Amino acid sequence: MRSTFLAGEYFSVHRFQDADTGEPLCWYVNFELPHTRRPAGIDTLDLFVDLVVEPDLSDWSWKDEDEYAQGRRLGLVGDDLHTSVEQARQRALGLLQERVGPFADPWTAWSPDPAWPLPVLPDGADGTAPH
Repeated sequence: MRSTFLAGEYFSVHRFQDADTGEPLCWYVNFELPHTRRPAGIDTLDLFVDLVVEPDLSDWSWKDEDEYAQGRRLGLVGDDLHTSVEQARQRALGLLQERVGPFADPWTAWSPDPAWPLPVLPDGADGTAPH
């Protein structure tokens, strides 16, 4: 998987690939609070709704709109946050339709080198003290 977190945006973009072949499976736009960098990674908060995009970027569909509506009903997504999410949805669709940002070459063809080792989290990254 390749992930792109854009500074200040209410979404991130992920490209899922088959672990064995590297073949693209789909693009996934996750709507979330803007990320904050931490020593062991990033923090964010999922905002329920997602956009699933075909591997060749030819088609897309919304996912979990019912969960987003429930989050609105429960007050988890207030009016100001809803406005930010709606703006982010439009920005993400614009990037996709214009094939820019994470949907532009060379990023659409990039894959990690299969010889790269899997990353390892540093001690304490799970919030526990090292023994």
